[in-house]
Amino acid sequence: MAEAAITSKGQITIPAEIRKQMKLGPNDRVVFTLLPNGTTVMRAKNRSISTLAGSIKSKKKRVAIKNMKMS
Repeated sequence: MAEAAITSKGQITIPAEIRKQMKLGPNDRVVFTLLPNGTTVMRAKNRSISTLAGSIKSKKKRVAIKNMKMS
């Protein structure tokens, strides 16, 4: 179990073992969610937009940029 202290400014350092497991790096963001039972969940918000590619199925026909009409 990892442990950290809160500074007088309300800041906390995420322990190295947790950062490594969550693949967190500088400037990554985390989201805290408070559950009804009082538990707090910390979730990494470091997914790249490129990981979403292909996650939504489209019925539209794809058109190459060179074939697009410019108005």
